[in-house]
Amino acid sequence: MKWGLQLFIALLFLSTALPLWADVYKYLAPDGRVYYTDEPTHNKYKLIIKTKPKGYRLAFRHLKKNKKKYTPIILQAAQLHGVDPKLVHAVIQTESAYDAKAISSVGAVGLMQLMPATARQYGAVNRKDPKQNIFAGTRYLKYLLGLFDNNLELSLAAYNAGENAVKKYRNKIPPYPETQKYVKQVLSLYQVGKGS
Repeated sequence: MKWGLQLFIALLFLSTALPLWADVYKYLAPDGRVYYTDEPTHNKYKLIIKTKPKGYRLAFRHLKKNKKKYTPIILQAAQLHGVDPKLVHAVIQTESAYDAKAISSVGAVGLMQLMPATARQYGAVNRKDPKQNIFAGTRYLKYLLGLFDNNLELSLAAYNAGENAVKKYRNKIPPYPETQKYVKQVLSLYQVGKGS
């Protein structure tokens, strides 16, 4: 019995120490909802984070390099619009994993995955331009924070599912699993960023 307990504890320790690998795919539906999964059900899902061991180190270096590359722009945009730069980083990492060339199956583009109307409304003429994309996305995030009285969860839910979806559910996070997962992921990255 004692040996079984020791084996269980050892296996538990090993399972928490070993990394879990899963690619992350994203799908932006025509209604604006964003879906994330590690098991895509159709070919409109786009691979946004490759975490399998074969390319893990390369992908991590790429993400780290791009994060460093875009940090000065993020800081400028965050300062101009009065948004915590760590929050902008968390949104960008969740939306595109710092890939400025990211394009969703429904046409969201760039680091902050802007749709054409949102980009135009918040000042991005060229959504593929990292600076314009970050400035417009940050300005949009600032607008949402103001709209929802600085409620971070609702603002992030609106960034993901649209402000009308949040209003439809009486200023609560919509009951979409993807949106709920998105909010948790951004908040988790934001908390990690604040601790660094």
